Amino acid sequence: MLKCAIFFISLQNNLRLQTKFMAKANKVLFITQEITPYVSETEMSLIGRNLPQAIQEKGKEIRTFMPKWGNINERRNQLHEVIRLSGMNLIIDDTDHPLIIKVASIQSARMQVYFIDNDDYFQNRLQLCDENGNEYEDNGERAIFYTRGVLETVKKLRWCPDVIHCHGWLTALAPLYVKKAYKDEPSFRSAKVVISLYDDDLKHPLQADFANKLMLKGVAKKDIALLKNPSDETTLYKLAIEQADGIILQSPNINSELIEYAKSLDKPILEYQSPEEYANACNEFYDVVMESANDNTQQL
Repeated sequence: MLKCAIFFISLQNNLRLQTKFMAKANKVLFITQEITPYVSETEMSLIGRNLPQAIQEKGKEIRTFMPKWGNINERRNQLHEVIRLSGMNLIIDDTDHPLIIKVASIQSARMQVYFIDNDDYFQNRLQLCDENGNEYEDNGERAIFYTRGVLETVKKLRWCPDVIHCHGWLTALAPLYVKKAYKDEPSFRSAKVVISLYDDDLKHPLQADFANKLMLKGVAKKDIALLKNPSDETTLYKLAIEQADGIILQSPNINSELIEYAKSLDKPILEYQSPEEYANACNEFYDVVMESANDNTQQL
């Protein structure tokens, strides 16, 4: 009996080790605000362009999304609508908003980019600010539509990412939605979420009723208790940090309040990396996040 018990314990330990060893991120979903050459070069747009390519070249399967901002030249960049993915209506604040999906390729990178489009939120407007540099008053709704649009499209693709890597405050609702509203969806049931924090301040808070507009089935009021009224990028990032499985300090000048909050939650954190080391560091970090999340699940 003693030998059998020892054998059983040993087998259990071996299985745990094998499971941990197998916790690798093979499929990565990138959700970002900007990708060059579709918009001008910034810290975020360069990362949006180069990181997915680097991760793909390391043998991982990727999908990449960005908003179809109104200043993107569709003809020059050869965007075309994907009819089989378009056609759904997303309801925000009791109003239907048609979801339009477009796609283009960066030939030199052998990389496809999916675009989330909508006539009201993106088609005839610039990025986060208008021609006079003023932030659009409904940027909060645009963030809600964009994030939900990405997740609904991935569902339609029947693709199951291991890691979802979000870039910028516009994507900060993705961890919340994945962990709460979409937690039982086959595409996201096992997904781990990583949020990259940038030094991308909002000039003005979002609409006063932003918290009410983002609500979905599965999201409770207690889940968004961090959102102040009105909400700014700091509270949005805190909400993302709370729900995410891993945090990346993307810029050298991140708000110290966010760094302290992230460290207080005892989650994997990737410190700021030089451009030369960034892709390798992210590639390794995805696996760290997978293993850490699996360890936490086993402890529960």
